Amino acid sequence: MFSKSLETLAVRMDRHCKSAERILNIWKVRMTLNKKLVYPFLKSHPQYEIAKQQMKNGGALLTFELEVGLNEDQSFLNGLNMCSLTANLGDTKTIVTHPASITHSRMSEEDRLSMCISDSFKRISVGLENIEDIIKDIDQALLRIK
Repeated sequence: MFSKSLETLAVRMDRHCKSAERILNIWKVRMTLNKKLVYPFLKSHPQYEIAKQQMKNGGALLTFELEVGLNEDQSFLNGLNMCSLTANLGDTKTIVTHPASITHSRMSEEDRLSMCISDSFKRISVGLENIEDIIKDIDQALLRIK
């Protein structure tokens, strides 16, 4: 089963990456609540030049913080319908994680912040679903907090 999945890995990764870049490009234009958006192919990324030299695509993982409070952040996360909320990354399904309450919850706030993981920090591992469906799910969750 493992070797079978390797046969289509390049095709799947291209789709993951193209979808992540599509979400990123939409957010850059219409996302007014962004406090921070991190992606290797953003010119604002500290290793942008290295990423462009070493990578074909920017990857399937976006990280972001919204310029809202904790209640609004939770409303956004709870408002997602299609995207899964879980600690796992790298699935074929789109997954949103909130590291401060899931994967890094046992760390002190000071330690999390030293790793740039604030209470509002989230990750989206973009899956293989139809990109329009992913965007609609994120948009409808964002509308809950505007």
